[in-house]
Amino acid sequence: MTAKVILNPYANRWKAKARWPEAESALKAAGVDFELVISEGPGLIIGLAEQAARQGFSPVIAAGGDGTIGEVVNGLAYAAQSEKELLGPLGILPLGSANDLVDNLGLPKDLVEAARVIAAGKTRLMDLGCVNDFYFANNSAIGLEPYVTLIERRITWIKGIIRYLVAAVFGIMDNPQWTAKIEWDDGVYEGPVLLVTVGNGPRTGGVFYMAPHADPFDGKLTFVYGYRKTRGQIFKLLPLTMKPGKGSYVEKEGMWERQATWVKIHIEGPAPVHADGEIISTSIQDLEYRIFPERLKILLP
Repeated sequence: MTAKVILNPYANRWKAKARWPEAESALKAAGVDFELVISEGPGLIIGLAEQAARQGFSPVIAAGGDGTIGEVVNGLAYAAQSEKELLGPLGILPLGSANDLVDNLGLPKDLVEAARVIAAGKTRLMDLGCVNDFYFANNSAIGLEPYVTLIERRITWIKGIIRYLVAAVFGIMDNPQWTAKIEWDDGVYEGPVLLVTVGNGPRTGGVFYMAPHADPFDGKLTFVYGYRKTRGQIFKLLPLTMKPGKGSYVEKEGMWERQATWVKIHIEGPAPVHADGEIISTSIQDLEYRIFPERLKILLP
């Protein structure tokens, strides 16, 4: 069957567009029969992916970063007849800046190797998260994390992963805080929060393991919530968010990591929320998260 490649030329600050000839050569060398469509602006990838799925292209290939993957997944979901219908198969050409989902899944970032994975056609059923009817493949959050994302997007004088770290420092200096009620399968929390991060995968932002024990194949959402009052206390947590294992910030007093199949959040005072690194609202108070186990057919080694 013919694949549809959806290229986000804006990924990685326009570097995705510059790398397309390399990606095209890799696909052709791997023997992948494909048609290309290029997104012409923000928010258009969802519609392109929906159209590709309805027209019977298989697989649908996301050529971009984590945000591109998230939009493609939502397009596939829009094309589905029900919430139980499997989505995909989805292939990935990693052209983003962080490529978190790619690393979380153990996919190659080398384009030649990535094309070979697509050509091999081996799929595995992966979980998908959903927040207020918007699907995400890797992670979502409300509070400090998307607050930092908004800052990161305004930073144009720094390139690469270091941009996320600088944005985190600026966000911590602002010290935004909220009060929330969080409910899940077997628990409830009411009180102050610095962040609520919900992971299908463990890593986000290139270096931050915000839900360090998340597994996109376990049928659960892994979420973390917690509070620190002062900037100094938050800065002490920052390096610990980069630890994927022992010594993670979730081990510290006042931080909690939980697993659930659903999470409801009401936050006093509006806050930003993101899904797969894309801001889906700059000002929201109520979120409902769900997990869809084994919903996405994804091409893996």
